Amino acid sequence: MLKLRFVRAALSVAIILPCLASPRLSSAATEVKLEDILAGHLASIGDAATRAAAKSRVFEGTTQFKVVAGGAGKSTDGQTVIVSEEHKVQLMMKFPNSNYHGERIICDGNKVGVATATDAQNRSNFGTFVYIQDIILRDGLLGGELSTAWPLLDIDQRKPKLSYEGLKTIDGKQLYEVRYKPKKGQDVEIRLYFEPESFHHVLTVYTLSIRAQLGKGGEVNSLAVPELSSGGQVDRPTMAIQGTVSADAAQASNQQETRYRVEERFSEFKTADGLTLPNHYTIHFTQELQGGKTTVLDWDTSATRIIENISVDAKNFQVK
Repeated sequence: MLKLRFVRAALSVAIILPCLASPRLSSAATEVKLEDILAGHLASIGDAATRAAAKSRVFEGTTQFKVVAGGAGKSTDGQTVIVSEEHKVQLMMKFPNSNYHGERIICDGNKVGVATATDAQNRSNFGTFVYIQDIILRDGLLGGELSTAWPLLDIDQRKPKLSYEGLKTIDGKQLYEVRYKPKKGQDVEIRLYFEPESFHHVLTVYTLSIRAQLGKGGEVNSLAVPELSSGGQVDRPTMAIQGTVSADAAQASNQQETRYRVEERFSEFKTADGLTLPNHYTIHFTQELQGGKTTVLDWDTSATRIIENISVDAKNFQVK
């Protein structure tokens, strides 16, 4: 009888303890501060001295490019190189394909250049988006911590407005969400995500929605980003376009939005030369046009090597 009472008491304790522990864990997760996330993230890369000593970096990898929707759906294998020196960065992807050569995206620390990607001398949909929303490059966000331009390494100079938005469930995993607003104006919404256990930066999401606006006299005013077509090379100085349309057409236009979403994912973190960096990097680009056409593109890159403090030719960052 005594043994039975002991078993019942033990079971009661076992049931109560998880109930008591759960609120404490939930409370701890929600009470995390922004400065804790930032400090934890920097520490996850390396100690302060090692981070400061990394002035340049070259990331090389093999890449599979795939048109997931809006095209033939075939995949192409190629190579990716990210060359960076302090706030300067070049992302280059090359593919043996006449319809799509790849990307060459450059920031010299201030100006941005995006090369054409086809034999017809047009930028890709993704390249056009980055060219127009160039804060992604000017603030060093593209490529994450694979680049020395990563803004969280130099918040004092970048001066972004950061806010902690809580724990969010992404693909079944809980991640800390941090909203990133550059010092200078932007159209694109930027969210950074970090693992609670390691503070690794594992995801950046850029989103933008555009709705046609009906102006005075029946004019429709275009917003920050024009429609990105497959042949769309667009120059920023001529983005604003106006035209008169019928009331029915304007109403139909207002019922739909053009949406863009870019996801950068980082995984397979490995330590070398005192720095822990992701060795798997993917870009997922989605474009939903007002007419209903959707284009989804995917670049999946696995690192072959990462070299620190290598001498970098200045030509890598020349914006033409």
